[in-house]
Amino acid sequence: MSTIETTTGRQAPALADQTVLVTGGARGLGRTITEAFLRQGAKVAVGYHESREAAEQLAADHPGRVVAARADVRDRAQVDALVARANEAFGSPVSTVVNNALVGFSFNGDARSHAHEIGYGEFADQFAGTIQGAVNVVQAALPGFEQLGSGRVINVGTNLFQHPVVPYHDYTAAKAALLSLTRTFADDLGPRGIRVNMVSGGLLRTTDASAATPEPVFDAIAESTPLRSVTTPAEFADAVLFFASPWARAATGQNLVIDGGLVKN
Repeated sequence: MSTIETTTGRQAPALADQTVLVTGGARGLGRTITEAFLRQGAKVAVGYHESREAAEQLAADHPGRVVAARADVRDRAQVDALVARANEAFGSPVSTVVNNALVGFSFNGDARSHAHEIGYGEFADQFAGTIQGAVNVVQAALPGFEQLGSGRVINVGTNLFQHPVVPYHDYTAAKAALLSLTRTFADDLGPRGIRVNMVSGGLLRTTDASAATPEPVFDAIAESTPLRSVTTPAEFADAVLFFASPWARAATGQNLVIDGGLVKN
């Protein structure tokens, strides 16, 4: 197994030696992330909620390297079963988790709830999918991380709470909380060799979730960036690979914004 020595003395596996869990990994951005790991030789457990056909097709296209299992990330028992399925199928613990699942949300500015009308139930729904989901996934993966002596958690965030091009109140609040969780979990889990980071894009051009965004909105965002472009799912996935790789061995508690320079951390 190819490894690089970490600052804590533990070994960080190369991407080709990793078992990766991607929640919501069968479609949209999640599928792009799944395929990026597969190109690097990793084995991938694809968690899905409603995209059964797409998930099973991925498994059929990559026999022995993809296992697909349904799990609602808000349900701890289902997440435990998903992780157990991955560990059993690949014969080794999950070494990296990507918290990508997005529960019931579409980036449609015309249909969003405005400040004068939004109810707390909409916030609660997003917090359940984003925060409860991430906590469930990390905690389910911890025994495997402990066995390996290291682990990687990569949370999918957004730049919208730093630059609200469109004020999606519920989604943005949940992702801001996920950044806080990223930093506090990094502090708590770091002594165990577990690194917790976030990759934040803006509206990506294009995913299933952003398909409802009008092209003029994308064009306006592009004109506001130094690179004059809107980040693609493939470009976003590159940053996820970095945090999963041995080259990010000294990085934890970080939020890497991948948006063409619109937001500067």
